[in-house]
Amino acid sequence: MADKKRKPSIDNSAYQTRYAPTVDTDIYYPESDGKPMAETELHRDGITTSIQTLSLHYIDDMDVCVSGNLMMYYEEGNPRKSISPDVFVAFGVGKKQRRIYQIWNEGKPPDFVLEFSSEKTYRKDLREKKELYAEIGILDYFLYDAERRLLPEPIMGFRLVDGKYVPIPQDADGSVYSETLALELRLHGNELGFYDLTNEKRLVTPAEANLKRAEEAENKVEEETAARLHAEAELVQLREEIERLKTQTTSS
Repeated sequence: MADKKRKPSIDNSAYQTRYAPTVDTDIYYPESDGKPMAETELHRDGITTSIQTLSLHYIDDMDVCVSGNLMMYYEEGNPRKSISPDVFVAFGVGKKQRRIYQIWNEGKPPDFVLEFSSEKTYRKDLREKKELYAEIGILDYFLYDAERRLLPEPIMGFRLVDGKYVPIPQDADGSVYSETLALELRLHGNELGFYDLTNEKRLVTPAEANLKRAEEAENKVEEETAARLHAEAELVQLREEIERLKTQTTSS
């Protein structure tokens, strides 16, 4: 297994990155397949949180696209050749608002895909999707079983080697490392967590980040209030000392 603390080394030299509109004028590529975003609220919330957490992690890197539930077309000129990954990350394509993802226009496929397996999808996730993502050239393909009853393991990862997916070994706690992201996917209570092994910390979700900022702001207000009250108390003591000295001077 690769060094888990090494930053991802994605070779994009084989692709020509373009920052062009991802819509052809001659052929219509639908922006939706008409299917619901997720089978259950558990899956929907997990997908949304994963996209938001990874987006926050790469917020300062303008050459990283984090998205999901976006129609991805992999054969130019054929709108039927599409798939909609739950979560994906693409390095070297740039941030922008996309309505669809066309591999030929972007210049490359995503580097990482995560599917939240459900009752209706887990068989395809393990077979058809796995074969298709390998054919497309997705480097890391991960599956997560939010219900803990459909897949052989709650978290499964595969690495593309010579055009085929090879299972990524699990750690003793069931976590699986993504070399592409340089992050470890690990169970965090009843949820999926992403861990940065360079500092051994879990990536915070946007909700957690907002809560932390609110707590820091509240603490700052409390500290400023305490400092003001302390200064006012010192001022009172100083005035009392001045009055005492004046009294002593008058008496003498």
